[in-house]
Amino acid sequence: MTEKIDCAVIGAGVVGLAVARELAQMGREVIILETADAIGTGTSSRNSEVIHAGIYYPQGSLKAEACVSGKHMLYRYCEAHGVPHKRCGKLIVASDEIQIPTLKEIGKKAAANGVDDMQWLDQDEVLAMEPALNAVAALLSPSTGIIDSHALMLAYQGDAEAAGAVIAFMSPVTGGQITKDEIVLEVGGDANMSLACTTVVNCGGLFAPDVAASIKGLPAKFVPKAYYAKGNYFTLAGRAPFDHLIYPVPEEAGLGVHLTLDMGGQARFGPDVEWIDKIDYRVDPRRGDKFYDAVRRYWPDLKDGSLQPGYSGIRPKIQAPGEPAKDFVISGPAEHGIPGLVNMFGIESPGLTSSLALASMVTRQLTNS
Repeated sequence: MTEKIDCAVIGAGVVGLAVARELAQMGREVIILETADAIGTGTSSRNSEVIHAGIYYPQGSLKAEACVSGKHMLYRYCEAHGVPHKRCGKLIVASDEIQIPTLKEIGKKAAANGVDDMQWLDQDEVLAMEPALNAVAALLSPSTGIIDSHALMLAYQGDAEAAGAVIAFMSPVTGGQITKDEIVLEVGGDANMSLACTTVVNCGGLFAPDVAASIKGLPAKFVPKAYYAKGNYFTLAGRAPFDHLIYPVPEEAGLGVHLTLDMGGQARFGPDVEWIDKIDYRVDPRRGDKFYDAVRRYWPDLKDGSLQPGYSGIRPKIQAPGEPAKDFVISGPAEHGIPGLVNMFGIESPGLTSSLALASMVTRQLTNS
């Protein structure tokens, strides 16, 4: 038997919940299909919980646009809904004079993206703020912050349900079919069912390409190959003597080993990235050995033996190792020509920061199609 539904959102991570919330508040009938038995069990709960400012992304990219606008939307939302968060700020630290030109270029890139609150600090100003640092200069990003990601997802869920949305847990999408007037999804779990949908938004995160590939009638050229980049994080035994997030000047391969804080003040370091073929969240304690030298470039007093395995997260990449980073992909009717279908691919960092902005972009695509 086939059930009919207006909108199906696939995935109850932070972006899926934000999309479902927006659709439901627009008066749409919404069901959220989630494979797991709870919200946000994947990438959404395994990240640094940083509210990003929008500094590093290429000018004109979807990541830059969504992050900068999403940051402002997210702070307003947290303040209005009592979601725990803190505008702690971030220092991007040059530990050597040779890094200063790169630091200046970062400031220019941030300004080009619309991040208009960056502050240049000389050595004395940096050390006045964070005496434990080894720094010759730094950029301060006052609008970088931290957030309780689970509290945020609970707030999105509450809004969505208050507007009539429902969540079906343990309900994996196993396939689908594009028909003349609808998108029919096959849903597994304890009670297999078919759902005939007017609108489907695929927010499947790590598995979004697999879900899209299972929908018959969607040309394969609109489905990117999925790659998994695992980030390993280590936590500090005791408290770090910092009030700000500390990021080194970025290295060629990424942002380097940075120090972030959670809402309780616990410091964590990462990520140490490894490309993997299957989902595996175990953290090898030996991977922390190389963190010490990297961290001591900006925090010389880090003690031997003070780092311990924390957690890992996996980013849903759509580029292979060694390839240039790719932008967020919101693939809607304007791209593939199928009314009512939106696939979201490569929604990694800054996905949490961008969640409300991304939800608005999705609904605009659906409204304009």
